[in-house]
Amino acid sequence: MIKVKICGITNLEDAQASIDAGCDALGFVFYKKSPRYIRPQIVAEIIKHLPAKLIKIGVFVNAKEEAIKRIAKLDHLDMLQFHGNESPGFCRKFKKYKVIKAFRIKDKIDLPMIARYKTFAYLFDTFVKSKIGGTGRKFDWKLLRHLDGLKQPVFLSGGLTAKNVKRATRSFKPAWLDASTSLEKYPGKKDSNKIRNFIRAAKGINR
Repeated sequence: MIKVKICGITNLEDAQASIDAGCDALGFVFYKKSPRYIRPQIVAEIIKHLPAKLIKIGVFVNAKEEAIKRIAKLDHLDMLQFHGNESPGFCRKFKKYKVIKAFRIKDKIDLPMIARYKTFAYLFDTFVKSKIGGTGRKFDWKLLRHLDGLKQPVFLSGGLTAKNVKRATRSFKPAWLDASTSLEKYPGKKDSNKIRNFIRAAKGINR
């Protein structure tokens, strides 16, 4: 069963719209340079209104270990997503949490390098030189054909929409689909119709 993560949540309204549409996880970006950055204290208030079973994922970019652990505790995070240049050793420092290591894909997937990361899951996003994440652009999904040997769950991200999600999973069905920018009205504000249509299309893949 493919699961859906709606990332870049900045307010309770968008969080609730995502939950009502049937998402499995919400992503909160703790990277201050992102237009989807949200203060940890605001996340703490938002999650008071969320179902306990909902998976809460914190997105970090080259953050310090102490800061990550402090935010994870404050916001009761279930998973930590590292979207920067974090080393395999750094990723091993968070044994209390499931860690997702993100890789930005340009024209190939470096499996030997990825295999050095003994994390819970991997996330594949599109490489854009000027942006760390939230590009809203897709990479060559044909590259996913080489992932059959991976044991870790895979999160697929990068320009996913209700219209292209089935095509994106034609060669390889990831465990998770992760969308953010493509579901927005403008940076930081989601479109509830796009969320609903995307989740409906994503869940339809399971049938």
